[in-house]
Amino acid sequence: MSRSFSVPPASPAAAAAHFAARLSFETDVSDVHADLTAGVDVLAVDSRNEAAWQQGHLPGATHLPTAEIAARAEELIPPGTPVVTYCWGPGCNGATRAALEFARLGYPVKEMIGGYEYWVREGLPVQTAGAGLIRRPADDLTAPATNLSCGC
Repeated sequence: MSRSFSVPPASPAAAAAHFAARLSFETDVSDVHADLTAGVDVLAVDSRNEAAWQQGHLPGATHLPTAEIAARAEELIPPGTPVVTYCWGPGCNGATRAALEFARLGYPVKEMIGGYEYWVREGLPVQTAGAGLIRRPADDLTAPATNLSCGC
């Protein structure tokens, strides 16, 4: 007996609705990097604290800690701007809380799954306070060694 299918799978229609819904709320680091590199109208928002921001952040990101979004978003980000939130990584729900705040304010928003951790682990560039723009080697558990994209 299959452990994977010990609970029967959803119908194909229900599965399609579920996965489409997930993709309407989430994006990944590779897609965010592709959009930012191509100049697509998307704003990455780092919802971490100042010390984390100084340690490193996505190039071109806006720093807006979650607790400040409700009070400061409209002064920093024009209404209607597509926003992608991120925090530390998959073990943190800070980006989810930030996305909720933006949604409550009426912004089109998605959460970047994997967060800053997976951005760094995929070998993508980060802006730091001390060293400027840096890039760490890609972790072969998260990205192909020969390319920064899995091609999915």
